[in-house]
Amino acid sequence: MKIRPVDSNGDILPVLSPADLLRGAPAVARLAEYRLNLLTGDWWENPSSGNAAVDMLAGSRLTAADQQALANYLSEYIRKTPGVLELREVRSSVENRRFFYSCIAETADGPAEMEVTL
Repeated sequence: MKIRPVDSNGDILPVLSPADLLRGAPAVARLAEYRLNLLTGDWWENPSSGNAAVDMLAGSRLTAADQQALANYLSEYIRKTPGVLELREVRSSVENRRFFYSCIAETADGPAEMEVTL
């Protein structure tokens, strides 16, 4: 898998040679990040696709049971990313109305750390 690199703002950087492309575990992590950033309804061609985590939070306060359900949903969503073999060290927490999720995604090319804040 090869993916174009992006800067800290998420803007795609120019690729002057094939060596500039992301490969291996960093490419898989970037693809998972792209998938997580695509929210349900964002893609006009298939409005039902995308990450529904924000929809899960709408309309209610986050309880301990919701926290576990949301962490399970994000884990399953990341597992469906091409190149992700398994997740380990999954953690989630809620601080000041913000949900934090982290994990290590195992890929064929090694581990990739991932973090999500909602």
